[in-house]
Amino acid sequence: MRINKIIKPSTKTWDDENFPVTTWFIPAPFRKHVHLFYLCVRSADDIADSAEITPKQKSFLLTRMDGALKGTEKSDQITKLAFQHRQSATETGVTTKHARCLLQAFMMDVTKLRYRNWSELINYCLYSAAPVGRYLLDLHGCDNKPQKATDSLCIALQILNHIQDCKLDYIKLGRVYIPEDILKAHNTDVTALEAKYTNAKLRGVLNTILARTDELIQVARKGIWKIPHRGLRFQTGVIVAIAETLSKELRQRDPIAERVELTKMQYNFCFLKGIWRVLVKV
Repeated sequence: MRINKIIKPSTKTWDDENFPVTTWFIPAPFRKHVHLFYLCVRSADDIADSAEITPKQKSFLLTRMDGALKGTEKSDQITKLAFQHRQSATETGVTTKHARCLLQAFMMDVTKLRYRNWSELINYCLYSAAPVGRYLLDLHGCDNKPQKATDSLCIALQILNHIQDCKLDYIKLGRVYIPEDILKAHNTDVTALEAKYTNAKLRGVLNTILARTDELIQVARKGIWKIPHRGLRFQTGVIVAIAETLSKELRQRDPIAERVELTKMQYNFCFLKGIWRVLVKV
């Protein structure tokens, strides 16, 4: 089992990800804990997405990491990052259930390769994405009033990422997050993901998904004001602007021909736009 290439310490933070968390707004005492949470779930996601190990091996590794989060496994090469997050959780008083929900989603990724409809995809995202926002709310001492907004934002970001990676996920792992009923409604199937460019039918599929994702982003935008922590409110405003911009880019560009990403200039614009919106409350 080639564990060394799958589980290893990372120097990455959320700021290196496609959707930066803008840690400027996170209080300094919390940053270490956010980073440890990230390392734990990132390593678990890397296991689920690896093309080098078998499903059985993936399940074994993820189960051991979950054991470390529960406190039933000791720290070793496999469980170290999960063990460190558990220690962090003890220090902050924030439960490890958010990380464990994410691991549950990654366990699902090991064997589940298709999603029948939008509801099934959203249910998956409630485990694979929403716990990130819930962890940040808990860490910042917020109640659950903003949870609908943060859940919607995290789910929207996850789906946008699914569209970005739709071709690679299919070719590398045989995994497709595009709901089967939407493909069927546009008279196409997953083989369209093998092409060099997006055809008209697949474009219709993607636009349908983006329209529904935009609705989630709007829920998030309207709920920003329910976040009591000022820094987290600004951070969420910036990420909403990033999600809006990426959604537009995915409409205008071809995620089959290229991986659609935002430029540094676009990220900077979203940063300013998000702050401005929160300041003027629009």
